[in-house]
Amino acid sequence: QVHLVESGGGLVQPGGSLKLSCAVSGLPLDENAIAWFRQTPGKEREGVSCIAMGGGIWYIDPVKGRFTISRDMNKNMVYLQMNNLTPADTAVYYCAADPRGSYGGRCRLRLDEHEYWGSGIQVTVSS
Repeated sequence: QVHLVESGGGLVQPGGSLKLSCAVSGLPLDENAIAWFRQTPGKEREGVSCIAMGGGIWYIDPVKGRFTISRDMNKNMVYLQMNNLTPADTAVYYCAADPRGSYGGRCRLRLDEHEYWGSGIQVTVSS
């Protein structure tokens, strides 16, 4: 059975850091791409970053240079280190798995290509 469980969210001041974790069970990371999405009330869920099964990484422009996605193959964990956070980063963050694994070595942030989802975790950036 497949499970993705997020942890590490919370309240942080602007300029602060958080590290989100996604515990993946039932899916090998070397066969699946894992992505982080986020959603705020009234807005569509947006992709933030992803890591393909071969390790290819992608970030959306607003988080480049501030967020880092990584994974631990032995623990079957995927992480999102978030630095220099701003109130615009406030959202519920989700990890999700794309069983296709990669697209020419790359991952993609299309909602409909992610078959498995965690339940989400709140990140609030506020003073």
